[in-house]
Amino acid sequence: MSPVALHHEQHGPDGAPVLLLAGSLGTALAMWRPQVEALAQSFRVIAIDHRGHGGSPVPPAPYTIADMGSDVLALLDALGIESATYAGLSIGGMVGIWLGAHAPERLTRLVLICTSAYAPPPERWLDRAAAVRAAGSTEVVADAVVERWFTPGWAAAHPGVLAAHRAMIAATDPEGYAGCCEAIAAMDQRAELARIGIETLVVGALQDEALPPEHQRLIAQRIPGARLELIADAAHIATVQQPAAMSALIAGA
Repeated sequence: MSPVALHHEQHGPDGAPVLLLAGSLGTALAMWRPQVEALAQSFRVIAIDHRGHGGSPVPPAPYTIADMGSDVLALLDALGIESATYAGLSIGGMVGIWLGAHAPERLTRLVLICTSAYAPPPERWLDRAAAVRAAGSTEVVADAVVERWFTPGWAAAHPGVLAAHRAMIAATDPEGYAGCCEAIAAMDQRAELARIGIETLVVGALQDEALPPEHQRLIAQRIPGARLELIADAAHIATVQQPAAMSALIAGA
């Protein structure tokens, strides 16, 4: 499949080192708002919407993680960027694994957050894809998904944040969401991890029920020289629940 032109936003000085931010399934680039101001002090920050998400095109499915990685490379080419730090959360991290294995010359550093190289069973993702297609809307899965994104106590104390992220899921195009679910269902990048030779930070959240820390431990064990950090008091969208700590890790502090 041909690459699509990803919707993106840029922040920070043009001459600064480039940092790409790629988010979770069912989010738009607004999920990175807790990071942008801090990171734009030192980086030219480019937050992206994956294909089928936010303002990006929604090509017909099926999609693969390789397709989504090719979208990122096409964006770098379009912007005249030779290389960048890439930070990806969840499916964004899956795309990062593909980039690290297949286009390492385009990356200066890799940050893989609350993600996985292999996330079985495939039925978990295929059933979700079928549900949103049958309903014609991602609204049907929004409550169940957002419940796993934050720890219960934090979510109860931040109802506005919870509502905003639920709305983000519900606004995602159902075909785009389903196509990305199918890409995760078909993914097995475990054998690719040993090919990644660039500086890599792997971050997990101790209360992440969507992709628990054993997924990040496997990634860190198999990428040569990778560093693993596990964040307390956070679930899947750790960047929102622990913004300062996550911004520092992404920046390389």
